[in-house]
Amino acid sequence: MRLLKQLFWVFLTLGLLLGMVLVFSYDIVKIDWVSFMEIQPSYASQEHPLPVPAQSIPIEGPAYVPGAGSPLNPVPADDVSVARGTQLFSTHCQMCHGETAAGNGPISAFLVKKKPADLSSELVQSKDDGTLFLTISNGTGSGYMPALNENLTVRERWDLVNFIRTLQAAEDQ
Repeated sequence: MRLLKQLFWVFLTLGLLLGMVLVFSYDIVKIDWVSFMEIQPSYASQEHPLPVPAQSIPIEGPAYVPGAGSPLNPVPADDVSVARGTQLFSTHCQMCHGETAAGNGPISAFLVKKKPADLSSELVQSKDDGTLFLTISNGTGSGYMPALNENLTVRERWDLVNFIRTLQAAEDQ
């Protein structure tokens, strides 16, 4: 019994000494116990991403080279592209332009200064594919239509252009 008491006090004393050493050496050792992804040395809080290296090209290829004029449509207007454009239109555009793309979507009732464009009108359909692509990508200068270049890939924006072209064909029939 006496041996157990002695061992208890020895281990208690050693445990307290070890605890004090760990507490006071934390500033020296600084073991990082937190391993979350947001705590990392690669970037600081609210810091912008690194700049893109000069002469680099995105994975999906250049969408538009400024000063090169209106881009040409590289996506053929086949059934797959138009079907994809129809789906993208219902997801990203229908709320303002409406189901028939006549500019009468549910949000257009709240737009007092300028209503969304009728995409089947002669004004829109007379523009070339590159102009439509740039309008979808960058929005309008007045700010009434938002830029979709961060929401849609280059291919998806060209699919939307191909879908808008079918609106003219549907109106002509």
